[in-house]
Amino acid sequence: MWQNPTHSPEAANLPSPTLGRLLCGALVALGIPFIIGTVLVKLFFLPLHGWQAAHGNGWIGAMSIGLCISVSALPVLIGIVRELEPVYRPVGQLALKLAVVDDAALWIGLAILQFAARGPDALHGWTGFEGLAVLLLIGMAFLSSWATRNLKNPPIWVIWAAVPAYLAAGSWASHELGLHELIGAYFAGALMPPRWVRRLPVEAVGTFSLIWLAPMFFGHSGLRIDGDALTWPSVIASLLLVVIAIVTKILAVWIFPPAPGLTHRQALGIGSLLQCKGLMEIVAATILHAHGMISEFAFASLMVLAVISTTLTGPMFRLVSGRSHAQTAG
Repeated sequence: MWQNPTHSPEAANLPSPTLGRLLCGALVALGIPFIIGTVLVKLFFLPLHGWQAAHGNGWIGAMSIGLCISVSALPVLIGIVRELEPVYRPVGQLALKLAVVDDAALWIGLAILQFAARGPDALHGWTGFEGLAVLLLIGMAFLSSWATRNLKNPPIWVIWAAVPAYLAAGSWASHELGLHELIGAYFAGALMPPRWVRRLPVEAVGTFSLIWLAPMFFGHSGLRIDGDALTWPSVIASLLLVVIAIVTKILAVWIFPPAPGLTHRQALGIGSLLQCKGLMEIVAATILHAHGMISEFAFASLMVLAVISTTLTGPMFRLVSGRSHAQTAG
């Protein structure tokens, strides 16, 4: 999906991480902001007026906000990295690899938090539909495994027909299990045979979604903000969340770089890219808000956080990665 970096001095000198180092770096980059954000939200934000969620105990609400603080905006980062100068793209692509892991962890975390918010009732009172949903997901996994081995190059119309079928089945299954439909759609997409997905115009669909669908989703989410929640305390809380999100994300990457031998500027540049919240945080906050796991005030503050962090991503990256004209000429 992403173009390889051009042959530049920085590209040649950028260390290549092992898979284990990359996964550990991604978990640290996600875990430190999540833990610090959760604790700070529990101690200082939830006691504020209007921040207590309708469902779930205090720690569930704190972890929900902490998850939103720690995520990275994979779709937005793809567009940002494409626009980087060639000398910066190796750093940008390394950040994208971490963001892919963050993206998967986000959806898994959302599912776990929704089950945790339901408490002991999560597995009680199941009907035949819940069992059918589980069997459907298992069947989709086996079908994908079989298709990967035995149906490597089907007609393109078969792939196009399978996409909406998978998405609809995954959405229905997650809905029946008490989860948001987007969670099921995400895992259904992840289950599709990789060879099939590579034959789809993923970049064209992504560009169309980013240009046409994302603004409508932004607007729809913005209309759901309660105007009474946009008070000065909420604005101040949003700014504090911005500081927490940026500092903890950059600090996490700087403490444990995803590749050995990265310079301080490269580590800070990766951290500044990963702090971008963008669409993924808005999606997560919308799901959590719809299930009553975060309050109106927290939802409004997270919307402001998403806009501010996304706007600051480009300037912050240029600031920490500042390259002199002499280096450029060389």
